[in-house]
Amino acid sequence: MAENEQAEGADGADAAQSKKGKLKLIIAVAGFVAILGAGAGWFFLLRGHGEEKHAEAPPPKPPSYVEVPDMMVNLVGAPGERVQYLRVKVVLEIKEEKQVEAIKPNLPRVTDLFQTYLRELRPSDINGSAGLFRLKEELTKRVNSAVAPQQVSAVLFKEIMVQ
Repeated sequence: MAENEQAEGADGADAAQSKKGKLKLIIAVAGFVAILGAGAGWFFLLRGHGEEKHAEAPPPKPPSYVEVPDMMVNLVGAPGERVQYLRVKVVLEIKEEKQVEAIKPNLPRVTDLFQTYLRELRPSDINGSAGLFRLKEELTKRVNSAVAPQQVSAVLFKEIMVQ
């Protein structure tokens, strides 16, 4: 029986040593993976900063502009109030130069749409920056419907005067 206990004791010591060996192996592998991960992260994050030259996109083309004839309209007022007039100078912003020639023949239609819309306005409709922003958006929408399929980027005010 003593021999049997000695054999079991030797097997237990080998098992404890093999568990310690496996633990050391796992810790070493985990450390190696952590070092590899840190190195790979450093490589991907810091590699080539300032060394690579990126392909430069061509500079954007400046927009083109089309002048709309000056307009002067009377604003809608309550009966008995003095008549107020609105004088507007407008420019159309167009993304591409080649669209300018396609839009110019439609300027009489654009002027007509602007005139009919502006004649319906009241002085309170164009008060403040919010009123002017709404006016600009509405004019942009109307000009785009008149020059379709061409597209106008924005309507820009050169001058607005209410008398």
